[in-house]
Amino acid sequence: MAKTMTPSESVMTAGQIGKVQELFGAGLRKANLPNAPVQQVLEHQGEALVVALVAVVRKIVEAACDMIVRTVSVIRTRTPQEAIKATGRAQYVSDEVVAAMPRGKGETAETVFFKLDLSERGGYINDADLDKEYELRGLVPEDPYSLSAQNEADPAFADDHPNATHWKDSSGKWCYIAFDRWRVGGRCVCVGRYGCGWRGYWWFAGSRKYQKPLDS
Repeated sequence: MAKTMTPSESVMTAGQIGKVQELFGAGLRKANLPNAPVQQVLEHQGEALVVALVAVVRKIVEAACDMIVRTVSVIRTRTPQEAIKATGRAQYVSDEVVAAMPRGKGETAETVFFKLDLSERGGYINDADLDKEYELRGLVPEDPYSLSAQNEADPAFADDHPNATHWKDSSGKWCYIAFDRWRVGGRCVCVGRYGCGWRGYWWFAGSRKYQKPLDS
C-alpha cells in the first residue's frame, strides 16, 4: 500500500517545536562546545544563528515532501537471478553485476521513493551527488532485493514512476538496478554499471537511515 507525503496546510505544532528543541539540545550537549565562543556568538550573532538553524531545518523538511512510501515482503533466500526473474520483466542486465547484488536484510522492506528537480543541474545528477540527496532525506539507497520485491508486487508502479537504486561493488564502482517501461519492449529491468548520471524522470528508492520514530 502506498501513501504520498505532501506538505500539510497546517503549520508546525508546539509539540513538534519542542521535540526539535529537545533533539537539538541533546546534540549540543554532546558537542561539548567551548563556553566563551558560544557566549560571544549568543551576544553578537544570536539572530543570524537562528536564521541559519531554521534554514537547515527548512531544507531537510522540504526534502521530505512529496515522497512515496511502500511496504512489501521480501524473499531474501532467492538467488539474485531469481529475484530479478520474479519481477516478470524483460531483462537488460550484466550477469556479473546481478550475481554480486547486495541481498539486504529483513522479511519486509519499507521503501521510500523520491524524485529530484534537476532543472538547475543541467537535467542530470551523478551518483556521488545522488548519495548526498539520500543523506539529506535521512535515507540510504534501497537494496536491489527490496526494490525488486516492490516492482514484483506492483508491476504497474514503474509505468508512471520509473524507479532505481544504486550501490558500489567490491571495486568501488557504481552499480544500479532500474525499473522502467519502454515504448518498445514494454516493462523492463536493467542492472549494470553506470557513470553517466541520472535524468530527472527517475524516482530513487531508499530506506530510512534511522528507523526509530522521533516520538517514541
